[in-house]
Amino acid sequence: MKKQFATEYNPLYFLSSLGNGGLAVSFFIYLMFMVKHPDAPMATFGHVYPLLTGSNTRIAFLVGAAMAAILYFTFRHFWLLARNLSAFSEYKKSEEYQKLITSNSEVSLMAIPLTLAMSVNVSFIIGAVFVPGLWNIVETLFPFSIIAFTAVGILALKYFAHYAARVITKGDFDFIQNNHLGQMISSMAFIMVSVGLAAPAAMTKSPELSALAIVLSIFFGSISLLLMMVKMVLGFKSILRQGLAKESAPSIWSAIPILTLIGITGVRLTSAAFHNFLHTNPPALLMFFGLAFIISLQIITGFIGYIVLKRVGYFEEFVSGPKKSAGSFALICPGVAFFVLGMFFISWGLVKTNILTMFSPAYFLILAPLVFVQFKTIHVLGKLNKKLLTASTTEDDFSIIENINQGPLTTTT
Repeated sequence: MKKQFATEYNPLYFLSSLGNGGLAVSFFIYLMFMVKHPDAPMATFGHVYPLLTGSNTRIAFLVGAAMAAILYFTFRHFWLLARNLSAFSEYKKSEEYQKLITSNSEVSLMAIPLTLAMSVNVSFIIGAVFVPGLWNIVETLFPFSIIAFTAVGILALKYFAHYAARVITKGDFDFIQNNHLGQMISSMAFIMVSVGLAAPAAMTKSPELSALAIVLSIFFGSISLLLMMVKMVLGFKSILRQGLAKESAPSIWSAIPILTLIGITGVRLTSAAFHNFLHTNPPALLMFFGLAFIISLQIITGFIGYIVLKRVGYFEEFVSGPKKSAGSFALICPGVAFFVLGMFFISWGLVKTNILTMFSPAYFLILAPLVFVQFKTIHVLGKLNKKLLTASTTEDDFSIIENINQGPLTTTT
């Protein structure tokens, strides 16, 4: 990112870091569900290293490629996070920031805890996969994971409480400019915290620690569900009256990543309850029906959203065309999220119910569209990086929020 990024900036550039973190997680998912790990709830260094150094060169190449991708996108995630944090500290001193916190767009500050929660997730994966023996002391690390996610959740509460208190007491929420679903970024931030807390809840062997993480996960998840319902209703009310704001069109897909995180949270909390309190495995059919329902919602949301985005010409103008918007990075999360939940559905919903055999032709046939979505998402991210983040970017390429009341996904040139 160029120096002028710090002067002409808005918090939605955190989504560039978020997308890279999500892609790092997506490549870990291959290891999670394709590498056997009977003695641990997730694939660790002890499981992947023998395959990486084994005699089967094809398997070693695939495992190595997945690990290389994890490292690459993790580096991009933290590099962009550091740049955004630096830019945001300068941005808070600007007049644009003062305008931001008196408008609908104040909710875009939720991109910060959203991205930080992703950072904790990515750090956990990096430690498990790349640090030999770390899993042997994982029980001592779970409390720190809970503390980290709770701290991010408190930050999210701070940002959202300030925003909600202002619009409730002053009544200055602009419904006319709310013709998009960008407000749902608040829901996504809280569910990202919730899914993170659900991980130690499911993996720890301590019933007390599991119970604490479950309660905290449900707390932040409940906030997310409430906000999702409210923000979606308010957003569609304005959309159906004024039409969808073109600059904020990617928000039409915002439910997809939220649904993925809800689904994974459900899987983890169910596993935690059955393993730590009922001392048995969760019923596979329960996962099958739950994940099938959620992925069905994602498919219809993705299908309708794609038609809308094509009809308004968003891809032609903001991805392949001359217009530039920090909100374009919101296109990355839906692709990542669909891939990740799809892998959960294949493993938990189809393989564990014996509907599908691992590595059978039918397995790879169902996997193929998910891989296509993943690599298409990487292709789009590459275009956005080149357009918005390359060194050749000029000062005009980063626009100030021309009309700050248009919402959190409307920064364009």
